[in-house]
Amino acid sequence: MEKHYNNFHFLRFLFAVFVVISHAYPLSGGSEKSQWIYEITNGQIVLARIGLDGFFIISGFFIFQSLSRSNTILNYYKKRFLRLFPALFVVLLLTLLLLVPFVYEGQVPLLRNKDIYTYLPNNISLYKFQAVIKGVFDHNAYHSINGSLWTIRYEFSLYVALSFLYIFRKNKKIVKGLIIICFTILLITFNFFIKRFSGSSILGMNGYEILDLGTFFVGGSLLAAFNFHKFKNKLLLPIVLLALVFSIYFNFYSLVKHIFLPIAIILTGYIKIPLLVNFNKIGDMSYGIYIYSFPIQQILVYYFKLSVYQLMFYSLIISIIFGYLSWHLIEKRALAYKNKSILELKNSSFLKRHK
Repeated sequence: MEKHYNNFHFLRFLFAVFVVISHAYPLSGGSEKSQWIYEITNGQIVLARIGLDGFFIISGFFIFQSLSRSNTILNYYKKRFLRLFPALFVVLLLTLLLLVPFVYEGQVPLLRNKDIYTYLPNNISLYKFQAVIKGVFDHNAYHSINGSLWTIRYEFSLYVALSFLYIFRKNKKIVKGLIIICFTILLITFNFFIKRFSGSSILGMNGYEILDLGTFFVGGSLLAAFNFHKFKNKLLLPIVLLALVFSIYFNFYSLVKHIFLPIAIILTGYIKIPLLVNFNKIGDMSYGIYIYSFPIQQILVYYFKLSVYQLMFYSLIISIIFGYLSWHLIEKRALAYKNKSILELKNSSFLKRHK
């Protein structure tokens, strides 16, 4: 039951809020560089990056544990599929049915626009990310309908990469060794050779983002492999936080962030704070907030031309509502099938039809 006594629902919620706040700047016609955290950190941090980094750290930590608990590799992939794709399919479908028809201003009739028919299949495939439909939000500061979705292909790709450790699941020493090697290679490559990879791409994914987000993900997995959450030392978190502040002040945050940030976030996740633990009862709204907030903000800008702070306020409220509904109506229900075999699903369906 230990996994329920943590603050990770709240942390994921907080990181999703960071993304919404950060996106409000460019979507309202401004720049992310005008946010206060960018200014006080000498351009080293924006809230959206803290949110993304946090998501990938927590994901790496718990996905490694999920892989370790999976009876088969198919069971692992089924859990990953149920976590990502049902909610993604619904937001894409709702976008086409309830958003696009009401904001479309294209030169050709809506049903003759080819972008309409490729939007859902391209984005559900992950690797053919389609950000725009001609005639939709053409006059907004950002043309993209749902720019947040670009990260999901990176997330899924890391799920696939991690799954190769399943081959060695019975030998924990090999698993730990491989993760250490992988993290070290990623860390060195990011810090010393990033310029060589930043302009490259794999399956449409940018080399810089693969290394940056991938290092955070593997860093989270590394901590999980060594059961870092069982490490008891009350002084470690203050020391790590102080090191992060120090690195920001002296402008070398990018050199150490992949080491200290995962430690800080995982340690924070396991601090026993009753108010934050009770946040778990609300549910994990973070994914829903993340995938709905961008189109919500685009609609608000389209109809009401809101200022940055107005956009922050209203979009946060609406996005949290959608995140809550997405979790309870779609994600939670989909995840209820993660431990059921195909045979059990068939039997369940048969019994319902013959009641």
